[in-house]
Amino acid sequence: MTQLELREILSPNHDARPPGQAVDILLLHYTGMKSAQAAIDRLVDPTAKVSAHYLIEENGTAWRLVPEERRAWHAGISFWAGARDINARSIGIELVNPGHEFGYRPFPPAQMASLEALAKDILARHPIPPRRVLGHSDVAPQRKEDPGELFDWAGLARRGIGLWPRAGAAARSWSLAELQAGLGRFGYEVPDHGELDAATRTVLIAFQRHFRPARIDGTPDEESAGILADLLDQIG
Repeated sequence: MTQLELREILSPNHDARPPGQAVDILLLHYTGMKSAQAAIDRLVDPTAKVSAHYLIEENGTAWRLVPEERRAWHAGISFWAGARDINARSIGIELVNPGHEFGYRPFPPAQMASLEALAKDILARHPIPPRRVLGHSDVAPQRKEDPGELFDWAGLARRGIGLWPRAGAAARSWSLAELQAGLGRFGYEVPDHGELDAATRTVLIAFQRHFRPARIDGTPDEESAGILADLLDQIG
């Protein structure tokens, strides 16, 4: 595993976590900007009012921007498993990548190696279960796409970071209401009325982007239901 050396450029954009609040989510983003420097400049700009705890460049260079004990401002309007102040309970890592707007591309091995080292270091300090290693699009599916379908969630899970469906997960013939209930149980904010509305389709797209990146169409199909059933079985 890569031995990580952290550089530091501190952002003023943070505040205190609520008293007694444990960190129980690791939230991964892409920067979605044209360059690493543009992203760093924005994350340390006091007028931007955004930040993250860490940033990792494509060459693997890693930066600490906000101390972990402070609440960085990276999740925005978000939700997971009943919680809305995701910033209060998470550590945010920004991965330099132009994103879907400026030329989305795979995350290089050096960047992923640094992420693995940093994530394992974070997980050693905080009680974050695999099911709560998430992407920005998981907690804000109506607004965000990152880190996106090219991010190697499967490879990260093989290295002990995050959750991934087991090979051969059986397809399930679930009703839409059952699928919505399963997505809600897993943590997503999703309607429960049994109708395929725009909000439900967007959540399905976020789920597929994370757990079935080969086909992202928002269709409530049996394969998606089977993957979700397997994940729910893993978390108990």
